[in-house]
Amino acid sequence: MALEKINQVNDIKQIPPEEYEALAAEIREFLIEKISSTGGHLASNLGVVELTMALHLSFDFPKDKVIWDVGHQAYTHKLLTGRKAGFDGLRKYGGMSGFPKRKESECDCFDTGHSSTSISAGIGLVAARDLLGGDEHIISVIGDGALTGGMAYEALNNASRLKKNFIIVLNDNHMSIAENVGGMSEYLNGLRTNEVYTSFKSGVEQSLNRIPGGVHLANQLKKTKSGIKQLLIPGMLFEDMGITYLGPVDGHDITKLLDVFRKARRVKGAVLVHVLTKKGKGYEPAERHPARFHGAEPFDIETGLPKNRRKKANYQDVFSTCMVKLGQRHEHVVAITAAMPDGTGLKRFRNMYPDRFFDVGIAEEHAVTFAAGLAAGGIRPIFAVYSSFLQRAYDQVLHDVCIQNLPVIFAIDRAGLVGSDGETHQGIFDLSYLSSIPNMHIMAPKNKWELSDMLKFAVGFDGPLALRYPRGEAYDGLKEFRSPIAYGKSELLYEEEDIAILAVGSMVKTAEQVRRRLKEIGYSCTLVNARFVKPVDTDMITELSKDHRLLVTMEENVQSGGYGEKVQDWIVQKKLPTAVLNISIPDEYVEHGNVDILYEEVGIDAESVTKRIIEKYIVQG
Repeated sequence: MALEKINQVNDIKQIPPEEYEALAAEIREFLIEKISSTGGHLASNLGVVELTMALHLSFDFPKDKVIWDVGHQAYTHKLLTGRKAGFDGLRKYGGMSGFPKRKESECDCFDTGHSSTSISAGIGLVAARDLLGGDEHIISVIGDGALTGGMAYEALNNASRLKKNFIIVLNDNHMSIAENVGGMSEYLNGLRTNEVYTSFKSGVEQSLNRIPGGVHLANQLKKTKSGIKQLLIPGMLFEDMGITYLGPVDGHDITKLLDVFRKARRVKGAVLVHVLTKKGKGYEPAERHPARFHGAEPFDIETGLPKNRRKKANYQDVFSTCMVKLGQRHEHVVAITAAMPDGTGLKRFRNMYPDRFFDVGIAEEHAVTFAAGLAAGGIRPIFAVYSSFLQRAYDQVLHDVCIQNLPVIFAIDRAGLVGSDGETHQGIFDLSYLSSIPNMHIMAPKNKWELSDMLKFAVGFDGPLALRYPRGEAYDGLKEFRSPIAYGKSELLYEEEDIAILAVGSMVKTAEQVRRRLKEIGYSCTLVNARFVKPVDTDMITELSKDHRLLVTMEENVQSGGYGEKVQDWIVQKKLPTAVLNISIPDEYVEHGNVDILYEEVGIDAESVTKRIIEKYIVQG
C-alpha cells in the first residue's frame, strides 16, 4: 500500500512514479471511508487528489508555502503532511480542523475558511519573502467559483506588479475560463517559459530601446505579439493583466501537472496555472451530485445516502416553502444568493421563478448593492446568505442599503453556532455588526411558524430588515403561541414574577428548558420571546422591572454589541430597579465541534444557564 509509506511531509517523494496512480486511488478510498463516518467536504477533495500530489512532488514543504482558498479541499494536503491519524477526529471538538490551521501544522501557512482570499494572502507572503531575502516558492490555489469574488480580481491586479516568482493555481472544476486550443496552446506555453526564449525576448527589447526609433519599434512588436496572442492563447484576461498564463492542463494527469509546475517555477513574476478537475472524481454518487457531497453528513458508501435521514424539516426547508408562497403572492419579490441556492433553500424558488432568481456568484458585496439597486427600482429583494458570509458586505449594508433606507430583506441563515466548520463559519457576530447600523431592523424567530410569519411581515416592511435563523432542525415547540408580529414588540409567553427571561430566536427553546428547571426547584419565572433585537422592546423591559428582581437575556451571539447589552443600557439609562444577567457567547472565536458540545463549552446550554441564574438571583436577594 503506497499510502502506508506516507507518515510525514515529503514522504511522497520516495514513492516511485509507477505507484502514483495507485496512491491516488488509495487516497480517494481513504477519504471516502473516513468522511462517510465523520462527515465533511468530500466532492471538492476527491477532485484535487492528483493536483495536491503534484504540488507535493514539485515543491518542498514547509519551506515552500501553499495557501488553499477556502480550504475545504485541503484534506489530501493534510494526508501528505503526516496527519492521517487526525482523520478519525475530523471536525470533531478537540480534533483536526476541516480547514488549514497554522496552529495545526507548519505546512499550513495561512488559515482560510472564506473564499477569494488566497491570492491576496499569497502576495503578502511573497512580499514578506522578498523583504527578508528568502527564496521559497509561494503557491495560491483558488477555485473557479472563488474567482468570482471581487477580492480575487483586486489581488490579481496587484499580482501583475510582482517581479519575482509567484504561482497561482486555478482549480477549475466547473467550466473552463478559456477554450483549450490543444497542441498550439501547449507549444506556446512551452516556448514562453523556455529560458532561452525569455532571455532572448528581454535582450531584444533592451537593445531596441537603446537605438534611435527603437522604442517605437519595440512597442509595435509588442502590439503585434499581443494581437497574435489574442487569437492563439487562452487566458488572455490574465495575460493582459501582466500574469503569465499556463494551461489548461488535465488536473488528473500527474505527469502533465509535474511538467507545468516545472515551467511555472521558471517564470519571473506572477504565473497562473489553469488546472481542469472534476468534483467528486472516483466516487460515482459524488460525481453525479457534487453539491450534495460538498459538505456531506455521514453517509452509506454503497448508496451515497445519508446514514441519519432527517425526520423533521430544518429551517432551510421552512424558508424554502415560505419563499415559494411569497413568490406566488407577490410578483415583485425576488431572491438573491451568492452561489448558495441549495444551501440557503432557494432551489425551489429558482425552479419556479427563474426570472426572479439571481445567483451572483461568490460576491456578497455585489449581492448587497445589487439588492439595493433592485429595491431602489421598486422591487422587493430577499438576499439569503449565511451569517458569517454577510460579514464581508458590511460596508455595502451600511452605505448602499441603510443610508438610503431601502427595503432590502436579509434572510440570514446559519446564525449562531454552526458546529463542525469552526471559527470561520460560526454566525455569532451578526446581531452586533448589524445593530450598529442606523435604519437597520433585526428579527429572530422562536420556531418554524414564526419564521414564516416574520418573512410575511418583512415583505410588507418599508425599510432594511434582517431576519436571522439557525442551522438545523426547525423548532416545532410553542406552537400555541403565535400572536401577530407587531413592529418592535416582543411576545410574552409565560407571565410570573421574580425572574424574567428574555430570549432571542434560537435561544427561546433553551430558555423554555431553563424555565422548566427553575420551576421544578421552586422559582417563579416569566418567559419572553424578544422577537426584535433592533428596536428593543423597551416598554416590555420597563414593565418587567416592576415585579422582577432579575432580568435574564439569552442570545446566540457574542456579548459585545449584542441584545443583552442593549437591555442593560436601557435599565441603566432609566435607573430601573432590577438586575440583569447576560447569557451570551464570550467575546472569542469558537472552534469546530458538535453544536451541543459547543453550547456547553461557551455556557449557553440549559444546565449552565440555570446554574448562573440561581447564583445571580441568590446574590441579588
